[in-house]
Parts: sequence; structure tokens; C-alpha cells
Amino acid sequence: MKKYLLALDQGTTSSRAILFDNEQNILAISQRELTQIYPKEGWVEQNPLEIFSSQYAVMVEALASANLCAQDVAAIGITNQRETTILWDKTTGRPIYNAIVWQCRRTAPIVQKLLDAGLGDYIRQTTGLVPDAYFSGTKIKWILDHVEGAREKAERGEILFGTVDCWLTWKLTGGQVHITDATNASRTMLYDIHKRDWDDTLLNALHIPRAMLPQVRSSSEIYGYASLPDTHIPIAGIAGDQQAALFGQTCFASGDAKNTYGTGCFLLMNTGTQAIQSKNGLLTTIAVQLGDTVQYALEGSVFVGGAVIQWLRDELRFFSEARDAEYYAQKVKDTGGVYLVPAFTGLGAPHWDMYSRGCLIGITRGTKREHIIRAAQESIAYQSNDLLIAMQRDLGTSLQELNVDGGASRDSFLMQFQSDISGCPIRRPVIRETTALGAAYLAGLAVGVWKNQQELKQLWRCDTVYHPKMPDSLRQQKLAGWDKAVGRSLHWAEP
Repeated sequence: MKKYLLALDQGTTSSRAILFDNEQNILAISQRELTQIYPKEGWVEQNPLEIFSSQYAVMVEALASANLCAQDVAAIGITNQRETTILWDKTTGRPIYNAIVWQCRRTAPIVQKLLDAGLGDYIRQTTGLVPDAYFSGTKIKWILDHVEGAREKAERGEILFGTVDCWLTWKLTGGQVHITDATNASRTMLYDIHKRDWDDTLLNALHIPRAMLPQVRSSSEIYGYASLPDTHIPIAGIAGDQQAALFGQTCFASGDAKNTYGTGCFLLMNTGTQAIQSKNGLLTTIAVQLGDTVQYALEGSVFVGGAVIQWLRDELRFFSEARDAEYYAQKVKDTGGVYLVPAFTGLGAPHWDMYSRGCLIGITRGTKREHIIRAAQESIAYQSNDLLIAMQRDLGTSLQELNVDGGASRDSFLMQFQSDISGCPIRRPVIRETTALGAAYLAGLAVGVWKNQQELKQLWRCDTVYHPKMPDSLRQQKLAGWDKAVGRSLHWAEP
């Protein structure tokens, strides 16, 4: 039986392809950076054709570098940046506008109109989400409102909407398959996560025709076949990147949690078949759908995680390589009282303030570059800890341990500080490509490479455990300073 699985990991800053065997060994990784487009302040776009071409290219490169043919691959799993919104012409396959990226804040006024119409609680109860410009629904409306003739064509079924997974599947199958999975659908602010269908009240409120929406399927099944030279490979697993990472960390049981440190940070806890509505600013989302069974998760999102290190590198020129941040952070014993709140595009959970902006506070004449770098590193852990506190309040219990993954989880200084500031053991796996691994797991289950989740659980291996070492009095002092700094950043850009 074929034992190789190809994971397509289409992220915010790059497209990647990772080839795994059935023992989760990585045989090849290929990656291409993605162009970011900033037409106006707070606007973020990408070219959908570049998203596809870069993803296709790395897929072919990964196969070539592993010296494998497409025929050797049992299945493809897709995982993707979520909420990013693409509309395209069904006949020509051409996008009618750039992809509007999840980070884009242009639709904040549309969100405000939904709130003014009294739909805030309805959105929370139906979709599990907090009304915010982050999600796809308002982005669809914006494109339909601003591209001439788009709404009329959409009503005739001539314009299709998709999140990135849907766009890639449609392109890879030659326009034969227009589907998404339940995890991605649950991020649109249009999907009823309880009834598991698109919600007509929200579609009407945003004037979005149902005809343009994809069919929603489970996260692990054969959806169609990707056309490659000389063969067709089943596309058999799809999950949004954070849900894929939860699955890749084998967080299959209620109470299992993981935090991914990427461009943003995303903390998810599996809550089993129960959809828990947060009272502390977290989202309720679909963790995975296997067959007809849906598992839910509580989720907290930090919009600017690793991106704050990129900002120090690219805009402030503090260092030339992102990995150097760990070295500089350890050159000083603390931040010297400096706090950096990286609210560059507003704050996500648990604050949900679209109008907060970044602030650097506590600077004195003695503040050095190293203090600011350390404050940036610590800001990632503080923001993640805010999510942990909210999650523990919702559940009424403390977390026993936290699984971590993503690029910044390689940073031992950051992982130790995360453990110290949260008072929680941190477990980092041997395979840190857990987002791609989750997509491979879902695809492999669908085509029989693995029998069940128990078999996957046995494959997971721990690399390092970080235990808290900071005295509680110092932890409380640092957290009080962080809360004060966040307070200064809130509501800054309010009109």
C-alpha cells in the first residue's frame, strides 16, 4: 500500500509542502514566500493566483527532492490560513479581486453595522464567534459591494466564494469540486456550528447569496482528485491551520490544549462534543469533523505573535535574522520595566478591540535595544497567557499542561518564559510541523494509511518539557505591569 502523504500548508506568509511517510518521518519540505499587499493602512491582501501557483510549485518540488513520483503518494491533505477570503468567476476561474487576508481591518465599519442592528448576541450564539473584521463574512460583502456587477453575478451562481482550502481544492481538481470542511466553514461568521449549515439570517444581513457558498464536508474524506502529470492524487483531508495543529498534536480528548506560535498565536482546547460558549472573550469553533461526529474547541487568537519579531527585524532593523531575537533577549536580565504591546492590527481575544494600537511603554534613558527585543519576546507569552487565563475561567479548572508548536516554539527563552508566566508545564513535540502533520493525519485516515486515532496517538513523541521556575510574587508583579500596558493601548484609534 502507498505510505506517503503530501501535506499542503498554505500559510499567511508562505506556501509549503511537506512529504511524510506513514511513521510521520519528514522526507521533504519545500517553501515559497508569499507577497503581502498593503493598499492602505490596516488593509492586507494577497494575489490568489500566486497563492495557487506557489502552492503547486512547492508540491512538485517536494516530490522531486524526495525522488518520488506523484503515483507514490496515497493522499493529499490541505491546511490553510483561515478566514482569508477569495471570490472568483466560476466560468473563467479568475479571481474578481485580491484575497482579503484575515489580518485586514477594512471591514470594521460593516461589523459595527451588524452590532448596531442588534446581531451581536445572535452571531455569538449561532457561529460561536465574536463579531469582528477578522472573519470572512464581512470580507465577502465588501468585495460584492466594491466590484462592479459582482453581486448580480453572485446571485446567478456565476461568482464563487472560498477560503484558501476551497480555492486550492477547486484549482487542483480543475474546477470540479467546490467544497470546504467544517473547520473552515466555522470561521466565516456565516455558519451555524450547531445546525451545521449556512445561516440565512446572517447571509441576509450581509446580502450574500447562498449560491456562491461551497458545500461543507467533513475534515477527513476523499473530496476529489488533484490533477498532476500522469496521475490523480486523492485530496482526502482538510482543516484550517489551527485545527490541523490541534489534530497534529493528537489533542483528541476533551481538555487537551495546544498553542501555535506563528505569525499570530492560537490557543485551542478540545471540548469534545460540547460547544461551550465563552463568557471571557474566547471563540467557540469546530475542532474537527470525522464522519458525522463533530468535536468543538475553545479558541483564543493573538493577532501579532511571531510577527512582532519580523517587525523588529524588517522595520526597526534590530537584527538580520529572526532567530537572533533569542540571543539578544538573554543579553539583559529583564526588560528594565519596558513593555511592548504589539496591537498593530487591534487586539484579539480576550479584549476584541479593533481600535487598539501598539505601544512601547516604560522606556527610560537606560533602555537599550536588548530591552525592547526582550519585551517583544515576552509580549508573545503575555498575550498567550491572557488566553490561558480566559480559558481557565470558562472551564473553571486550571490547565495541567500545554502542547506547543509553530516556528517560535523553537525559541527556548520564549518557551521557558511562557511556562514561568503561566505557571504551566509546556510540552514541545519532536515533530514541530504539527499543522502539516495534522493535515497528513486527516488524509491518511481517509485512505486507510492509519486505522484510527489511537494509532496516531502512539506516534506522538515529546522533545522537551519546560517547567515553571519563576517565584509567584515576581510573576504577579510582571502580570500587573502587562495589564497596565495593555490598558494604555486600548481604544487608541477609535474614530
